[in-house]
Amino acid sequence: MTNSSSSVLLSLDEAYELSHAVLLKNGMNARHAAAVARSVVAGQRDECHSHGMYRLLVCVKGLRSGKVDGNAEPVVVDVSPALTRVDARAGFSQVAFDVGTEHLVRKARDVGIAALAINNCFHFSALWQEVEALAGLGVAAMAMTPSHSCVAPAGGSRPLFGTNPFAFAWPRPGDFPFVFDFATSVVARGDIELARRKDEKIPFGWAIDNEGLPTDDPGRAFEGAMLPFGSYKGSALSVMIELLAGPLLGDLMSFESVLVDAGAAITPYHGELLIAFGPDRFAGADGAKTNLQRAEHLFDAIVDQGARLPSQRRFEARAKTSREGVRIDRVLFDEIRAL
Repeated sequence: MTNSSSSVLLSLDEAYELSHAVLLKNGMNARHAAAVARSVVAGQRDECHSHGMYRLLVCVKGLRSGKVDGNAEPVVVDVSPALTRVDARAGFSQVAFDVGTEHLVRKARDVGIAALAINNCFHFSALWQEVEALAGLGVAAMAMTPSHSCVAPAGGSRPLFGTNPFAFAWPRPGDFPFVFDFATSVVARGDIELARRKDEKIPFGWAIDNEGLPTDDPGRAFEGAMLPFGSYKGSALSVMIELLAGPLLGDLMSFESVLVDAGAAITPYHGELLIAFGPDRFAGADGAKTNLQRAEHLFDAIVDQGARLPSQRRFEARAKTSREGVRIDRVLFDEIRAL
């Protein structure tokens, strides 16, 4: 560990050990603490700071509230040859995903397409972590989830949707899949929270205040509403995610999650939908190999134009921090240590 007046440099092992210790100290069992610590360190490692170790603050707040069960044992239900349901039982989503992954991948390979429905979970992690892991197992995958209401529909002025992220990954040879993960809001809510913590302005176009007017003040943004990306297009995608990861699963939509929160201001409580595709079943083993090679021609054509593939910045950050460690704001580091 290396200190400076404004930041702290940790190796990835030190970052994990600190995160793991904080979670254990605040009531998580070893299984949950390991899964959540891996998640927040992965965010920090890839310089996705809004989903990095900063999230330990809200994790601990949820545990101390008594709403999050740090000892929950997920229950797996084999619904059909193509569908698995995992009840997270008021735990964080990471362990529920871990126990459901084997079922999802096996069914996608057997049937061609399969779904994993996670219910009753507290969810904060970036979805790229999950779809990237699935692509590493040889399947294409997508994931979606609602959150707390903080985004106004296009043309509206009050929070209704969550940031409602959507992610997709395609398996590739080599170390990294093709993967993207974006909120259907202009930015992730954590980016506005980080700006508020640093007393920084946000760009106009991210949010409106409680009078429906554009604002560059993160505090006023939280009093008002965030905006969907792409106006009506992002708004429509957000509705789709509310429906597919909410009523379809028999779980909560974003405005319902806020009601359950009841002012506790902790991680959203709802469901998540993951869908996996088995290339071998769609095209046969030989055909799948050929088609994956054809996909590489597409990626090459993108890069040859001087464009970059999604997540390239993350992968470059990952290579750097794996060598050099992760840098954490000194104030945040002190807050984490205090936990």
